[in-house]
Amino acid sequence: MAFSVEQIREALSDGLLSFPVTDFDANGKFNAETYKERLEAFIAHGVSSIFIAGGTGEFFSLDEEDFREIVEVSVATVKGRVPVIAAAGRSIKDASKFSNIAADAGCDGILLMPPFLTECPEDGVVEYASAVMASADIQFVYYNRGNGILSAESVKELAARNPNMVALKDGVGNIAALNDTIKTVGDRLVYIGGVPTAEIFAEAYLSIGVNTYSSAAYNFMPEMAMNFYKALRAGDKATVTSIIQNFFIPFCRLRDTKKGYAVSLIKAGVALQGMPAGDVRPPLTMPNDADLAALKAIIEQNK
Repeated sequence: MAFSVEQIREALSDGLLSFPVTDFDANGKFNAETYKERLEAFIAHGVSSIFIAGGTGEFFSLDEEDFREIVEVSVATVKGRVPVIAAAGRSIKDASKFSNIAADAGCDGILLMPPFLTECPEDGVVEYASAVMASADIQFVYYNRGNGILSAESVKELAARNPNMVALKDGVGNIAALNDTIKTVGDRLVYIGGVPTAEIFAEAYLSIGVNTYSSAAYNFMPEMAMNFYKALRAGDKATVTSIIQNFFIPFCRLRDTKKGYAVSLIKAGVALQGMPAGDVRPPLTMPNDADLAALKAIIEQNK
């Protein structure tokens, strides 16, 4: 770990967070060389933290060998310039194993994904997350999403039981519920916006004190994504409104036409911008020709 806990908290609470796609070659194998180039480009544009092998990075399709190589390459490439946060999830045993692989590689934190598939009671989710957090000497961000959604009191309990929980990432977009959590738990945690294409919620997030969010669009529109974030924090409503109207609303409408496009369109976007990362792995699918043309038009209109 290259950063102190306070430095990690600071990086997560102020600045744009980037979530790179995972590069695959023509055979669907991890492509370390192009991935290194992608990370360097991310850092060059001024992100505050890099979240690797997460949702946009197709964590759900990575095996242990993939994951180990990704975290080792990431830490070696970033070289302590910004915090590196890796994902973990699935069963307690798997999540603990992935967390320790990341910790051993020198990552600064873990984004803990919700359990897979099964419906989960909140007390069970707290036990699941606590078991994983206790298993590794590393800081954790809990991803409140899917079948692992916790109420304010459950988040408070989870944070109280686990000193190495430093942040909550919101993947729901229920601003009232998130505001309840923030007011209940207070500054014990850092709060991160994390719904797909989080920029569409950025103004609402900021209104309740959530200063940053995860940007997938940063993968293929880094200047625009960073300009949007700076305008948001500066209170430049005209620029924020213009970018939302011209890019994020059309993009979100296209994203919502097919399940999985929140990731697939990002991989298509990096290819259209001359930074290909290979295709998504099944069960995701790449955009069809019509949707690819629509994405290209959105990009061209916002260059």
